Amino acid sequence: MGQKIIVIGSGFGGLAAAARLAVKGNDVTLFEKRDKLGGRAYTYEINGFKFDGGPTVVTAPWLLDEIWELAGRRREDYFELIPNDPFYKIFDHQGRAFSYNGDHEYILSQIEQWNPRDKDGYTRFMATTKEIFDAGMALIDKPFLHFGDMLRVAPDLVRLQSYRSVYGYVSKFIENDFLRRCFSFHPLLIGGNPLDAPSLYVLIHYLEREWGIFYAKGGTGAIVNAFGKLLDELGVKVHLNTEIQEIVIKDRRVQGVRLADGTVHTADAVVSNADVGWTYLNLIPKQHRRKNSDRWVKSKKFSMSLFVIYFGTKKRYTDTPLAHHNIILSERYKGLLREIFAEQDLPEDFSLYLHMPTLTDPSMAPEGHEAFYVLSPVPNLNANIDWTTKARPYRDAIMQFLEDNYLPDLQANIVAEHHIDPLHFQNTLNSYLGSAFSVEPTLLQSAWFRPHNRSEDFENLYFVGAGTHPGAGLPGVISSAKIVDDLLNPAGATAASKTSEAMAHALQGA
Repeated sequence: MGQKIIVIGSGFGGLAAAARLAVKGNDVTLFEKRDKLGGRAYTYEINGFKFDGGPTVVTAPWLLDEIWELAGRRREDYFELIPNDPFYKIFDHQGRAFSYNGDHEYILSQIEQWNPRDKDGYTRFMATTKEIFDAGMALIDKPFLHFGDMLRVAPDLVRLQSYRSVYGYVSKFIENDFLRRCFSFHPLLIGGNPLDAPSLYVLIHYLEREWGIFYAKGGTGAIVNAFGKLLDELGVKVHLNTEIQEIVIKDRRVQGVRLADGTVHTADAVVSNADVGWTYLNLIPKQHRRKNSDRWVKSKKFSMSLFVIYFGTKKRYTDTPLAHHNIILSERYKGLLREIFAEQDLPEDFSLYLHMPTLTDPSMAPEGHEAFYVLSPVPNLNANIDWTTKARPYRDAIMQFLEDNYLPDLQANIVAEHHIDPLHFQNTLNSYLGSAFSVEPTLLQSAWFRPHNRSEDFENLYFVGAGTHPGAGLPGVISSAKIVDDLLNPAGATAASKTSEAMAHALQGA
């Protein structure tokens, strides 16, 4: 007989956990405070445009496939994944671009245009990333609940020089500074500083090279909608517009949740996909928290936040040098990163990620129109920034920059627009300090050092999502759901998972 399980929040971690737990015969109820599913992957629909609120880069698609396979279904029958080529187009401060995809020879031809001597260095770099990837992926779906778990992997982490930063590791092989930036920006995708994030995270570049980057037709919201359909078929009870007021505790165990209207729902276990810091500080009275005290939560370093502008234009911009995924780097790199992560003031310059999905999927906008979002990493709310007054001038500076350098007559052609800032992450997404990726992925905040997937204070409270192990990004949060599934259903955890089998097969062919 299955357990009665409550899932708080419907980000990808919560959706994946609800599906997995329902497949195992558990009675699952999911509560979401907003008016539709998705969490950070919320979809904004404005004037005929669809804007993905959250992740736009889909990697490791087998992690999604496995969930549908467990449910006896085919993921392809629910949503379509389209490969992106190039993966990214990265521009320096003068507008000169570097592109890369999964073709090693193509990447070498791109490196040739910047620094021919770095071709050999890049080949040597890639040869080392496979071992780092193997080591990293071996950790991604295993719980780190005990310090002994960390001691077992420590020798490998030392041997692979995980004490180096991603930027420092890349710099061992690449001498051109712009190319160093191109191969070290990946930690920013999961809330990390390339100057601090451990070199283990170069595995992201290997993951992209071997399996590609994908776009879900209809946007990331199409994956959320597919999960909604799957949960309905699996009998998961979904409650939207329903905010949790408190996780109810009695005798050191979680009893269920109390809603904002006072209603109590009981459960054998609770899985929180809400931000870890927010969950402990706001949903569980402090007298119940011995290990995860206010002081302990606040001692963690949380990731930067984001300023994101979603905008649609009444003309197409198909004649520009832009690709689907674009990274536009400021002249400064180290200095800008240090200012963002120092959590003090808003830097005057910015680096941007510009998403242009209508190049791949025109259905994201009305006919003849173009859809975009532009994202700038900014300090979290520990910084002394008044976003009620700074948001508009910051928006204006970014849009003027894009108009001057990439999108001629942009502002005269905008017919839909919306923006979010750190206050949105704090007030709407319930993210502590308005952090966009929860606990920052540093060496001493990875694996066992991250908030655990099962609370030390309550044996039946579990965590999925960006703030727990293994971390942010689609592969991370979906893997956190597998960890929690295995912890709640230990009998099924002994068999080799389909993920592991798929990984082993893929690596043999790599």
